[in-house]
Amino acid sequence: MPAKDFLKKAFPVIILTAVVAISVTALTYTDRMTRGEIEAQKEAQTESMLSEMFPEMGRYELSDDIYTIYQDEDEIGYAFIAIGKGYGGNIDILVGLENDTTLKGITIISHNETPGLGTRITEPSFTNMFAGLNINDVALRKDGGQIDAITSSTISSVAVIDAVRATAVEKVKLIKASEEGG
Repeated sequence: MPAKDFLKKAFPVIILTAVVAISVTALTYTDRMTRGEIEAQKEAQTESMLSEMFPEMGRYELSDDIYTIYQDEDEIGYAFIAIGKGYGGNIDILVGLENDTTLKGITIISHNETPGLGTRITEPSFTNMFAGLNINDVALRKDGGQIDAITSSTISSVAVIDAVRATAVEKVKLIKASEEGG
């Protein structure tokens, strides 16, 4: 009798353990099978965004989280990812530099901002304000910069502006250090 009671109590645990083991195995297998394709799609998306920002791009190299853009064998710019903290979470931004002082432009890669308000950070009326700006001019007009905040979406606007300026300054230092060292 005690052995029968033990089996009645253990049976659900055994079944649950088997289900969990099968599920974990299936998820691991799926991850391994799709990881390469996901990475290839991310790479294609990055290349597409870079070639849109730098139409004359022939190739690019990634080093220290900085994309160096080439036309033939000549460096024509740099790009990197900046991450801002918006109203709805992180805002991932591709930032292009013509040189160590001038922005080529920005592209919003992903965000979770409020539909209809914060999502306006993706519109050309906002992103085009960054093209051709000196890094030091990437600030709100009220703060002496050249960027207008989006009405009713100041948090999102400021998140993009701050991330672009701070990350650009940081990456330019790395670019200069790399040029001096190599």
